[in-house]
Amino acid sequence: MRKSDVLAVILGGGKGTRLFPLTKYRAKPAVPFGGKFRIIDIPISNCLNSGLDKIFVLTQFNSQSLHRHIYSTYRLGRFSEGFVDILAAQQTTDSMDWYQGTADAVRQNLSFIKEVNARYTIILSGDHPYRMDYNDFLNTHIKNNADITISVMPVCRKDASEFGILQVDKNKRIQQFVEKPSEDILDSVISPGLPNKTPFLASMGIYVFTTSTLIDILSDNPSDDFGKHIIPEAIHKQSIIAHQFKGYWRDIGTMDSFFHANLELASFKPPFTFYDEKYPIYTHARSLPGSRLDNCTIEHTLMADGCFIENSAIKNAVIGIRTIISKNTEIENSVIMGADFYEPGTVENLPHLGIGKNCVIHNAIIDKNACIGNNVKIINSKKKDGFDGDHYYIRDGIVVIPKNTIIEDFTVI
Repeated sequence: MRKSDVLAVILGGGKGTRLFPLTKYRAKPAVPFGGKFRIIDIPISNCLNSGLDKIFVLTQFNSQSLHRHIYSTYRLGRFSEGFVDILAAQQTTDSMDWYQGTADAVRQNLSFIKEVNARYTIILSGDHPYRMDYNDFLNTHIKNNADITISVMPVCRKDASEFGILQVDKNKRIQQFVEKPSEDILDSVISPGLPNKTPFLASMGIYVFTTSTLIDILSDNPSDDFGKHIIPEAIHKQSIIAHQFKGYWRDIGTMDSFFHANLELASFKPPFTFYDEKYPIYTHARSLPGSRLDNCTIEHTLMADGCFIENSAIKNAVIGIRTIISKNTEIENSVIMGADFYEPGTVENLPHLGIGKNCVIHNAIIDKNACIGNNVKIINSKKKDGFDGDHYYIRDGIVVIPKNTIIEDFTVI
């Protein structure tokens, strides 16, 4: 197999309602992750590390931030035949509609896929953290002479109802696919040869298609979604194989899962790490200075570049780029996303960019460019699981301060 025989199509995500308000101004794949990265960096980096350099990114909702990041980061140069191109939803003579689902998004761009003329098309989600060599995935597809191959992970009974579950035979051929099965049918979709603790195979939402098969299926089947419609119907007509992935992978589509996936990165030996010289995760190159800390207590914290932190205590946190934290502030179990710029001046009677003096922030996500005043407490004081406030939201018990929000002095949330 030549690398030129493979086209990668990355789905840029839907509205991302479960991650609102982080998706209020941006698409889900553009949400900051791990201090200095965006979620979209992960699948693009996996492609480049696998030698796949023909990449389409399909976008639709709140896509300006995502477009800017991709175009400023992934320029493959004049000496490469590869590309990272954005295919935004648009009205054409063939379709006047927005993307209606994952399959419909690919269908509306079949003309571009045909132009590339790659033998295989790998379809990837743009919103999961994991590190994968896609060559292993492709080799499984080719070795089994499959029409479609789906990457899967074993999961336990408790988690099975959150995923599309595949049942395979002893040759890894998929016999059944059920989207988010209920408890009463779980026993009917157990696959052979799996540990008792994780007897179910969950779809990771990434697929390899023989391109001719992809074109035929999407041309003949008008259904909108791969997981809900296309795959279950194709099982009886096509050869579909499961590729078992054994590394780290998380679905970070909810606020709780996104929050904890970030905080996992702050541990000394995290289950997923950006520190891998052979398979790095790329992002926008910034000329930021090292972070400057003065008289601080830092414990289990991942800190990005360009921060200024003074006389504060930080524990179990992710601190994003250009974060400014003033004196006597306490931060614990929180994700601080930082800022897109350094404040050139100050506005009278308004909090400065960053976090002010004498603040307490627990179990919170502070989005970019937030201005948190002095003596502010963000602690979910009323212990609510969900709430929509004037300048904040609570999701899964986590207080979320949206991008560009101003929180005035002495506020208690």
